[in-house]
Amino acid sequence: MNDGLEPNKLIVGRVRTERWVAPALAGVVLAVLVLGWAWWGTRAELTDLRESVAKQVREAAAESRDSRTIAKDTQETLRDTQAKVATLEAKLAESQTHQVALEGLFQDLARSRDQWLLAEVEQTLAIAAQQLQIAGNVPAALVALQNSDAQLARSDRPQFLPLRRVIARDIDRLRAAPALDITGMTLRIDQVIAAVDQLPLLADGRPPAAGASSAAEADERRKESAWRSVWDELKGLVRIQRLDAADPSLLAPESRYFVRENLKLRLLHARLALLQRDEAAFRNDIRSVQSVLGRYFDGRQKSVSAASATLAQLAAAAVNVELPTIADSLNAVRNLKLPPGKTVP
Repeated sequence: MNDGLEPNKLIVGRVRTERWVAPALAGVVLAVLVLGWAWWGTRAELTDLRESVAKQVREAAAESRDSRTIAKDTQETLRDTQAKVATLEAKLAESQTHQVALEGLFQDLARSRDQWLLAEVEQTLAIAAQQLQIAGNVPAALVALQNSDAQLARSDRPQFLPLRRVIARDIDRLRAAPALDITGMTLRIDQVIAAVDQLPLLADGRPPAAGASSAAEADERRKESAWRSVWDELKGLVRIQRLDAADPSLLAPESRYFVRENLKLRLLHARLALLQRDEAAFRNDIRSVQSVLGRYFDGRQKSVSAASATLAQLAAAAVNVELPTIADSLNAVRNLKLPPGKTVP
């Protein structure tokens, strides 16, 4: 019985095994199909990915080539730009050098112009100071100071303001100074000197009338009737004057020249004393001229009277008047001309 049961078990077992293998085989086949489909899909995706990657690589390579080209162009442009910048920097440096040179030239020109202006002002003030010291010419000194101040004002330089203040002080001092017309007095002296040669001397007076002649001269003329006609022609040229007493106005013809020349010398000395403000010498010379004029010249003549009146005016005028100087303005101008740190003593 056991033997009869064994085959049946085998058959049952085989049947059961076949029932299990069929589904398993179907599952395997299905799995193979799924795997195949998945492999095919994956292969397609890999192919697409490969093509995409290749395309991207090609695009990247193209972009890289373009980038290298752009980079090369950029480098060339950069080199050109750097060369242009270097050229511009060189031109800028040259322009700055020229600008510095021009500024130096302008400063030198400005300094030269200022020095020229100061030299002109100094010369004007020096001449005015001489006129003020020698001739007492206050109006001329005032004009010189005012013209110098106007020149400095036109230049409009701030460094000239202290100098202009000093000039303004000197102008105020001169305006407040007492009036002394040295020029007018000198001109009056010159007029008297020019008139000396025409002033009539006492010895040049007209002869007395014919009725005043002595009887001896009348008898002599009657005895010399032959010379009467000649005498009538010459009596207008020859003048005879008799003096009963000694008279200092009686001068020989050669002495009259020296009287006039001595008078001129005295007047010239008086003019020099006037310019030197030597009042004592001036008045002494004027008194001497008045004495000579009254002693030797005919005071009844209009020209002599006019000369005497002029001398009287000169004798009454003040000579030794203390006038201010413009030394402060001169020193201020010279201090501006000197280098820094140095001053006019």
